Amino acid sequence: MNELSPIIDAQKVGVTFKVDGGHVEAVRDVSFKLFRGKTTALVGESGSGKSVTARAVMRLLSKRATVSDATRIYYEDKDMAHLSPGEMRHLRGNRISMIFQEPMSSLNPVYRIGSQLIEVIMLHQKLNKKDAWARAIELLEEVRIPDPEARINQYPHQLSGGQRQRVMIAMALANRPDVLIADEPTTALDVTVQAEILHLIDDLKEKFGMGVILITHDLTVVRQFADQVYVMQHGEVREEGPTEEVFSNPQHPYTKRLLASDPKGVANPLENTGDRVLDGKGVRVQFMLRKGGAFRGSYVPLIAVDGLDIHVERGETLGLVGESGSGKTTFGMALLGLTSAQAGEVTFLGDRLDGKSRRELKPYRSRMQVVFQDPFSSLNPRMSVRQIIEEGLIVNGIGANAKDRFNRVKQALFDAGLPDTITSRFPHEFSGGQRQRLAIARAIALEPEFILLDEPTSALDLSVQAQIIELLRKLQREKGLSYLFISHDLKVVRALCHRVMVMQNGQIVEQGPVSEVLVNPKTDYTRRLVRAAFEITT
Repeated sequence: MNELSPIIDAQKVGVTFKVDGGHVEAVRDVSFKLFRGKTTALVGESGSGKSVTARAVMRLLSKRATVSDATRIYYEDKDMAHLSPGEMRHLRGNRISMIFQEPMSSLNPVYRIGSQLIEVIMLHQKLNKKDAWARAIELLEEVRIPDPEARINQYPHQLSGGQRQRVMIAMALANRPDVLIADEPTTALDVTVQAEILHLIDDLKEKFGMGVILITHDLTVVRQFADQVYVMQHGEVREEGPTEEVFSNPQHPYTKRLLASDPKGVANPLENTGDRVLDGKGVRVQFMLRKGGAFRGSYVPLIAVDGLDIHVERGETLGLVGESGSGKTTFGMALLGLTSAQAGEVTFLGDRLDGKSRRELKPYRSRMQVVFQDPFSSLNPRMSVRQIIEEGLIVNGIGANAKDRFNRVKQALFDAGLPDTITSRFPHEFSGGQRQRLAIARAIALEPEFILLDEPTSALDLSVQAQIIELLRKLQREKGLSYLFISHDLKVVRALCHRVMVMQNGQIVEQGPVSEVLVNPKTDYTRRLVRAAFEITT
């Protein structure tokens, strides 16, 4: 191979899925090329076929999928579309690696982080366990995981969403592959770490001559890091070309619409009724981290939430922002009683929640809902869409009968921007963005008064993000809903929230109206977050 030859040459990729009642052609006649030391981006809305195309390259499609006979995917003159399973196993994870969109569903929950990292290293590099362990710690340092010696002994659920994603990136880069397929690699990461990780991938690409296929809906990321871009819609390539050319002079109407889809507008006007829905005082959450080996290990305290106060008014959206691991999600879960707090008072509509048992909290659950960060791990894979949304209605005794409940399910799907014809389908049949909309539908079906939104738009493409923001505004106007909106996307926070609180290392470092904090930040930390979110760095 010479420098002018593509390292991946995909030709006429076509993938069809067998579904109830027929077939769905998810990808049609998609062709693209990837060169050494270059980044090729596949962009488009949720469900456009980006991830299916990448999985076709890796041969990781489900049994329901059929790849068309015309498909050719060449890597070093080998047609991967027709290699044996054994030949593909030799390439997969070794010469060609992939970072998946949802880290919680990609990491094994019963094994420690270190065990999963060294498995990849020992399989392909033939190192002994001691050397592989040392290499695993180096990899965690490379992807900026703090205190890697302690984190390597933890389980996936003990890490934040962003930290789990960084572990996946470390695993993919473990064997210095020729090709890295990054499927929404920074979806779960805050803006500052997102820049670090993308620069890290870029540096490794330059250093090792690696080719990167970047799948994303974040057009800012594409413009910064991609050399070539392919815009996909409904399983087809609508436009392709050098990145700067496509961004500066888009030809297809769909590309033009994508480029004009940044979150816009401001929060609904807030009526100062003085009616507080949620009140927290002195909330403190502490975890014990294990450090060292099996026989000489010790436990050290980690203060995740350090005695914080919070209040949310009726009809208000309060944004909670900060870097990955700053304690945002832990604070939110402690307020709802889903994580145990060691100290503090929490009041919901005048009733004290702290100190109540699970049974005593049950009457409040339908009035306080959560949309979790990772939709795949929060949706039961064995339940249909109807069962997932209807379960909460049945448990809380909402709906006169089965027909009424089914109508409520269909209305919730409609409100979340989904068709009501999908009620018999299962979570694995949807894209990441569609699964997140299912999670939102499940929450709003119960008609709650307060919703904790934990990164609800992180998996959504820009145009659907705009729809969800407008949906949340509409529900707030009509029903007087209150939101605690946890996010690292300051563009969405600016469009949706009235007030914002900035967290760092378990503490609130700045708070105030969105128009003040994001326009004129007072602390260096907040200034760094704002700069990373709104300014394109080169």
